[in-house]
Amino acid sequence: MKIQPATKAQKDKKASKKASGKATPGKWDEMNRKQRREMMRQMQSEDLSLEVVHPHAAGIDIGNESHYVAVPPSRDPKPVRCFGCTTAELKRMAEWLKQCEIRTVAMQSTGVYWIAVYDILEEAGLEVYLVNARHTKNLPGRKSDIEECQWLLKLHTFGLLNNSFQPTDEIRIARTLWRQRGNLVADASSAIQRMQKVLIEMNLQLSNVLSDISGLSGMSMIGAILEGERDPWVLAALVQPEVKATPQDIVKSLEGNWRKELLFVLRQEVELYRT
Repeated sequence: MKIQPATKAQKDKKASKKASGKATPGKWDEMNRKQRREMMRQMQSEDLSLEVVHPHAAGIDIGNESHYVAVPPSRDPKPVRCFGCTTAELKRMAEWLKQCEIRTVAMQSTGVYWIAVYDILEEAGLEVYLVNARHTKNLPGRKSDIEECQWLLKLHTFGLLNNSFQPTDEIRIARTLWRQRGNLVADASSAIQRMQKVLIEMNLQLSNVLSDISGLSGMSMIGAILEGERDPWVLAALVQPEVKATPQDIVKSLEGNWRKELLFVLRQEVELYRT
């Protein structure tokens, strides 16, 4: 297939855009390095050509022990304050923001620490922008939490931050339960693997005659073993008829070394799996 060469107009447009490096209207994470440096220069010099999109904005730097909040200097004599992570402190933060006539807040999605802040601020009637931390990093000179929240305030004031998608409360409930189910399934699989490992250490080769030791046949024999049964023929009689292995092979696989400490571990793994 023959590739058509770019037209002269397309080349001129591309070259002009590359050479200028000016901060064009758009989001911070969509700018290149030259455009970001130019935008930083304009914000630091308070360039009047920049359009203020959110005049009633605030920025929050989320932490695991405390949160730093910045509001415009004209709203409070102390425009940067630190709040704790307790519910009472978060409610006090929301009250202070409302006293400062703040309507929209930008904060970074750091781990799970943002969830409580997001819920309380949203409940207080504030519009919360949840920002991907990767979209605001790589700024030279930002070292402290105070500078971080002030930087978020500036970016949000000029409408340079993308708001992350937040599902409805019904979807969040279903997502939480579904994730918990996935965690339990993964834990159950790990418990089965540890059960199989203990059986092998006792030289009980059930995995060679059963396709799944967590099935009805396997769990019946393991339960009988934990109850004290040691006769391989009695244990083999617990196998369901659809198992393809012969009774003789099953009996051979049940001749093992009944070590007390391994039986103790096996009992705990079975209890974990059943839980």
